[in-house]
Amino acid sequence: EVQLQASGGGSVEAGGSLRLSCAASGFLFEDYTLGWVRQAPGKEREGVSCIRGSDGRTYYVPSAEGRFTISSDDAKNTVDLQMNSLKPEDSAVYYCVAVSVLFSACDSDFTGTLHFGYTGQGTQVTVSS
Repeated sequence: EVQLQASGGGSVEAGGSLRLSCAASGFLFEDYTLGWVRQAPGKEREGVSCIRGSDGRTYYVPSAEGRFTISSDDAKNTVDLQMNSLKPEDSAVYYCVAVSVLFSACDSDFTGTLHFGYTGQGTQVTVSS
């Protein structure tokens, strides 16, 4: 059974940092693209970042490029998202996701492949101005 347990959300002021962590189980990292998506009220779900388990390839949505860093630890089965220089528009519920590499190469099509994968419970991120 695939399980994705996210933690680390919270409230910060603009310019602050948060680190999200996802504890994953039930599958081999090398067979999946792992990542984070977010959804703000009234907005569509957006793929923020992903990392391909087989080779570490990463992707970031342009609005996160240079501010967010995704990393994975195969030994611990965790995927982290370090978020720096947070902006109010980053406020959303963040979800950890896993999509088989058969469907996701971890690129700009990441959001479109989410329905093929697994989504964990969300963690709220609130950035105040």
